Amino acid sequence: MGLVYSSVIDAPIYEVFDWHTRPGAITRLSPPWQPMRVVAEADSLQNGRAELGLPGGLRWVADHQPDAYDPPRRFVDSIGIDGLASLPVRLAVRWRHTHEFDEVSAERTRVTDRVATPVPAKALQAMFAYRHRQLADDIAAHRRAAEHGLSPITVAVTGSSGLVGSALSAFLSTGGHRVIHLVRRAATKPDERQWNPDQPDPDLLNGVDAVMHLAGASIAGRFTESHRAAIRDSRIGPTRRLAELIAKSAGGPKALICASAIGYYGYDRGDQSLTEDSDRGDGFLADVVDEWELAATAAEDGGVRVVRVRTGIVQSPSGGTLRLLLPLFRAGLGGRLGDGQQWFSYIGIDDLVDVYHRALWDTALSGPVNAVAADPVRNTDYTRILAKVLRRPAVLPVPSLGPRLLLGEQGARELACANQRVLPARLQQAAHRFRRPDLDQTLRHLLGR
Repeated sequence: MGLVYSSVIDAPIYEVFDWHTRPGAITRLSPPWQPMRVVAEADSLQNGRAELGLPGGLRWVADHQPDAYDPPRRFVDSIGIDGLASLPVRLAVRWRHTHEFDEVSAERTRVTDRVATPVPAKALQAMFAYRHRQLADDIAAHRRAAEHGLSPITVAVTGSSGLVGSALSAFLSTGGHRVIHLVRRAATKPDERQWNPDQPDPDLLNGVDAVMHLAGASIAGRFTESHRAAIRDSRIGPTRRLAELIAKSAGGPKALICASAIGYYGYDRGDQSLTEDSDRGDGFLADVVDEWELAATAAEDGGVRVVRVRTGIVQSPSGGTLRLLLPLFRAGLGGRLGDGQQWFSYIGIDDLVDVYHRALWDTALSGPVNAVAADPVRNTDYTRILAKVLRRPAVLPVPSLGPRLLLGEQGARELACANQRVLPARLQQAAHRFRRPDLDQTLRHLLGR
């Protein structure tokens, strides 16, 4: 019983160990397919305590053991108790996790996870394979940025609690950057500042080197008048005021990296290959994205480098389209949508994080950047690959009437049935490296398959 899992990371031992000590490490290492969330991170690997939320209100408490702490070679955590919610887990599971780091050479480190538990190794294998891939890929990304001159900086992030924002914030902080969360409620933590989108405080961005602006109401839902207003009003005005503030901040941020969307290209462009130089398309979302991108112009006029990240359909079991599809496909009830010929331009969550990260260190990057994988697929191919990864049939086509009932005519046309073959031309010109080169590998990594 239990497990020993080992791999070699291309980085010095101190660099690998330090990565684990920083805020965000447990978030980056938590498999997205598992039904648990990070409630609290340990403030110390020597004697701190981390807490994970489980279904049913239960808690998993990980207590770090002072007597086993030996930096940069080892730290240990074991399951503990903190309140009634953690008691059932503590009584049901025995768990002691030893994290070991051995110097293979000056530039290579062997990382070994030893878990003493009654849980069979087979049940743990996928989780630790995921953790080691994440660790290797994240450290490689940070090393690449450092080679291009990026040193630790202060980054302010809006929308940091969302699907993309939470992953991006964790990634940046494990790389040694200081992340300031711009929140709309009253700030309650040292790394938070209250942000009023209608009237931002003139001192909001003091000491900030770059701003990553991700905030905006979800586009999912029926396209009622109120929903359309929320989509539009949560993006255009706040972006304009933030850009104006950046432009007026003497010695302030040198870069504004702003979320955008491939909705810019319209809801149906047939088989056209769409790059950043393609004309905008038709539809409500195209109108919104166009105005959204123009709203950042004030920062450009003030001499600030602005990158507009036109994001495709983000793949993560923690949110978005994939999260909605998984229950159906796991039950063997998934299938193509309509005739299945519409193009599906996707990007894995970690590849999207890398695009935002590149926008920080690649100072040649500005203007629109298509954040999509290099291999857009048709809906029928997406359906087939997802079903194959889950080892389920996918033989029940979904009639186009279904999305219209759920989303309304406009919502179905611009979301569920959108047809956009978008290519990451700017990234390809820059020889950008994607972590997962195709959809099959992307889904297998995200789903532990």
